[in-house]
This record gives sequence, C-alpha cells and structure tokens, in this order.
Amino acid sequence: MKPVVIVGAGPAGISAARTLLEHGITPCLVDESLRGGGQIYRRQPVGFQRTARQVYGFEARKAEAVHRTLDGLAPWIDYRPETLVWNAEDGRLDLLNNGLATSIEYAQIIVATGATDRILPVPGWTLPGVYSLGAAQIALKYQGCAIGERVAFCGSGPLLYLVAYQYAKAGAKVVAVLDSAPFSAQCRALPTLLGQPATLAKGLYYRAWLTAHGIPVHQGATLTRIDGEQRVSGIRWGEHTLACDAVAFAHALRSETQLADLLGCEFTWSALNRAWLPQRDNAGRSSVEGVYLAGDGAGIMGADAAQMAGERSALSVLEDSGSAIDPRRAVTLEQQLEGIQRFRHGLETAFPFPEQWAAQAPDALILCRCEEVSVGDVRAVVDEGHWEINRVKAHCRVGMGRCQGRMCGLAAAEIVAERSGRGIENVGRLRGQAPIKPLPFGVEIKP
Repeated sequence: MKPVVIVGAGPAGISAARTLLEHGITPCLVDESLRGGGQIYRRQPVGFQRTARQVYGFEARKAEAVHRTLDGLAPWIDYRPETLVWNAEDGRLDLLNNGLATSIEYAQIIVATGATDRILPVPGWTLPGVYSLGAAQIALKYQGCAIGERVAFCGSGPLLYLVAYQYAKAGAKVVAVLDSAPFSAQCRALPTLLGQPATLAKGLYYRAWLTAHGIPVHQGATLTRIDGEQRVSGIRWGEHTLACDAVAFAHALRSETQLADLLGCEFTWSALNRAWLPQRDNAGRSSVEGVYLAGDGAGIMGADAAQMAGERSALSVLEDSGSAIDPRRAVTLEQQLEGIQRFRHGLETAFPFPEQWAAQAPDALILCRCEEVSVGDVRAVVDEGHWEINRVKAHCRVGMGRCQGRMCGLAAAEIVAERSGRGIENVGRLRGQAPIKPLPFGVEIKP
C-alpha cells in the first residue's frame, strides 16, 4: 500500500505527521537533516551540552515541544532523516541517503520544504567570511560557533535582528546591524503588527536589547560593498566604512518551491512575498490532486503558522481519503492562519523590499556565482531582446549552476525586470529542474 509521504521535518511536517498518526495513518516523514526541527528549531548534535534556553532563547519551550513530538513519533512512523528528495516524477519521489539512491511511491504527499534566505548580491559577497543570515544561524545553533570574531549583520527582515541578538547573547562580537528599512516604515506598520502582540513584543525586545548593549543599529542603511582581498575585512554603506571579519546578510526569506514545481503544481504571483508561489486553498490543497502544501514552502508565515498549516493539510488528506475529521478544528485553524496572514502584511510594510537594488547594481557584480554570471551579462541579454527569465537563463547560464537558481534566481529576475522596464511579475519564473540539489558522483542506485 502506498504511504502518505511528508517532505520536511520542520514544524509543518512534524505537525502533519502527528495529526495523521492520531487518525490511524502511518506516514513516511522524509527530511534532509540529521535531526528534525527545521531551521527555526534546528537541533544541536548529540553530545552538545548547551541548554534549550541558550540555543533558542524565547522559543525554547516551543522548540522542546516540537522535538519531543518528533521523538515520540519516530518509532511509530517511517521516519527517514538525512534523506534528500531530489526529484519527483509519475507519483514517485527519488531519494538520496548516505550515497544510496532509492525511490518511493506515494498515495498523497504533503510538501513542507520551508524557506531559505533571499539574497541580493553586493560587490564582495563572494569573499570567504560572507554568509547568509540563515547560514550564520546554523553555525551558531548546530555547530556552536560564530562565523567570525567581529561580525556585521546586514539586510532587512525580522531574522536580521533575531540572529544578531542570538550572536550577541552567545558572546560573539557584533560590530553593527545595518537595516535597509527606514524607522518610519516600521512606525507605519505598528497598527497592523499589534494584531500579534506577543510576536511584536519579541521583535521590539531584540531591537532594544542590541541598543542597550552598545551594538550600533543603523536604520535605512543599505550595504553597498563588502571589502577584502583574501577574506572579509570590512563593509561600506553610504559614506561609512566599518572593519569586520565576517558578514551575514539577507533580505527576508524566500520559499523553497522546486519540489512543488516538479510535482506539477500551478503557480501564481504573490505580491506580498514578491515571488511566484504554488497555488493552495485555505485547507492546504494544491492544484494537483493528492499534493498538499504546508509551511513556509508555500508562503512565508513563520513557525507558528507552519505548525497550524501542517495540521490543516493533514486534515485535508484525511478528509479526501474518506476519514472523519473535526470540522470545527479545521475552521479554527483556518481562522488562526488568516490572522497571522494579516500580521505578515504588517511585516512587509515594516521591512519593505529595496526596489532600488536592481538599478543600482553595477555591471561587474557577480550575480550567479555557480556560473560566474555578472549583472552586466544579464543586462546584455536583455538588451538583445530577451526578457523572459528562462530565455535569459538559456543565453547566459544564470541559474544553471549547482544551486539551480535557488540563490540567484530572484535577484536575476529583478535585474531583468528593471532592465526591460517590466514589472517583476511579468518576466516569468525559473522552472524547477532535477536534481533539486546537487548529487555526488558515484551514487549507488538501489533497484
């Protein structure tokens, strides 16, 4: 009998697995990481002695609850950690675990693939010592180390302040926080953000704590260059320079949508997320029968919403399979998610996308580091008359490297839109390609 497969053991995937098991369905939970929890609740390796409070701060109780849930589920479900889903085709997923390639057929699938950082390159971003905010957080949470001795945090979005706070709280030297969003934008967003007072209070606390501990926080400050020869030596913004040996930067998050694309889901433009996202209804159903979407992989809403969405999508699987569910619980979840969605609108007001980035990016700036494609290379292709992003990719190889455009795709689209004079929603989206992530040579294929 084909199982229900859940891809991703973050808050959404774990919640979905728990809900299915409670209703008598034994799911297969596939996760790329060694230990489940997702990015937000990433677990440290066995043997590390830091307390949950030290690793997760205010989120310690939530993190421990998620971890306990997964630990309790693991013996009763088909749990497959360290397993990469790299392709989907004909009702089957292709997997990779410890160098062994296998496949699994599914009856239904819940895609809970999460999100990664949205990167807008600046000169010097390819230097050793430059990390995304998420990568800097992984180093601290999972490996128990800082990315440098003097670290600058740049970009925008709630994660900027959270990671800077986590580093400083852990004893690292944070030399500055550069937020491209002006303070006036955050003031305008306040009425909407008050709809989630506890979440707002945590964000205000992080900001105030940094200032109280003497860490400079510069509002409306856009990182323009990362200096260095062999590695990072400093940063620039406006007329200012600052010495540092490591930089973490990103402009909010982007959904991981490649698997949904390979599964055949239809996509629509989301002005809120400034991205193409797979379609889903309020119950998590995609445009493809048997495919369900949950968590940040279908739109950025945060860990709490991901847990709710995971449960709601699992209830949809049960309902579509003929199992009885509590309709009141389903309605409650949808109402709660609607409230969080309103909060998301407030966050976009507070941390607006830096729309001037594409016009200001110099031609020599490396855009796609996998294929060494510069901003000028992309502009030259647009000047030849090509403005659809996949045509641009075919002509200059942007997004054709080992990351399949996961890091550069959104930035490339911004350059194409600005150069062609079109709206960002009108230049198309990079189509998903297998393998979603690189495969090593010498993979053993299990028949």
